[in-house]
Amino acid sequence: MQASEARAIANAIRTSVRGAVVGRDEAVDRILTGLVADGHLLIDDLPGLGKTLMARSFAAALGLGFQRIQFTADLLPHDITGGEIYDAREAKFSFRPGPLFTNVLLADEINRAPPKVQSALLEAMQEYQVTSERSTYPLPRPFLVIATENPLELEGTYPLPEAQVDRFLMRLKVGYPTPEEERTILERRRARKVDAVEVRAATTLDGFRALQAASEDVEIEAAVAGYIVDLVRATRGDPRAEVGASPRGSLALQKLTRARALLEGRDFVLPDDVKALAAPALAHRVIVKPEPWIRGVRGEEVVRAAVERTPVPKVP
Repeated sequence: MQASEARAIANAIRTSVRGAVVGRDEAVDRILTGLVADGHLLIDDLPGLGKTLMARSFAAALGLGFQRIQFTADLLPHDITGGEIYDAREAKFSFRPGPLFTNVLLADEINRAPPKVQSALLEAMQEYQVTSERSTYPLPRPFLVIATENPLELEGTYPLPEAQVDRFLMRLKVGYPTPEEERTILERRRARKVDAVEVRAATTLDGFRALQAASEDVEIEAAVAGYIVDLVRATRGDPRAEVGASPRGSLALQKLTRARALLEGRDFVLPDDVKALAAPALAHRVIVKPEPWIRGVRGEEVVRAAVERTPVPKVP
């Protein structure tokens, strides 16, 4: 797939999604970039900001299967993985797939679920399989998790394990709409006369796979790759950081920059791609020391400081 063709498909996907999602252009672009980069996404924001609508709209626009799981404190692993069911006619047990067997999974309020459920989801995210009894079952590809996380200040939430947070390619926020966007949301609802929003497919499953494969052909020069390494290492050297971004963060940032370049119609990565995606790719992998954390310092500030003090390479 040529870069120009990929850009045309990306524009069609954005147009389709924006038919349902008003504004939030940056969030829409970043979600599309993360999905093309074949990564799981964590949306950390307050309820009611359209996170579910975004996930459902992307699944429809990309021509992918979609499932939603509402995570609660009483959820059990087999509720999401499926389990062995006894078939009286065949006189044997057979596996009945759960909602994990889809292309795009919306894990809603992921930080309300107990540890055993998180463990089952982590296996699916990392190994692209589920385990039931003594057997394992592969998940369909692509398998992409869009998880929503409520702020820890809300009642009934628990912090996710660092190992699980690190499996998310990118963490982002949606944010409140502007007054004009909110008025548009109300106007569109009155015009539709129903709550549901129809989103037309802008591509197919095979077309989306071709888009993902094309991102692997995007060139990244040694100087830009070195810039990624220097930037990630700068997060480890920040005195406010207990733990900086890992090599998995370097790989995540490289994948995201290649996808972003492709979606903008380029077959090469620029330093601007790295700077644009550094915070959403790395901030959730940085653990801030207790004292700075109490003062309000978060991973985003550590990454921004790393971007400011890391020299930008010159590329042709």
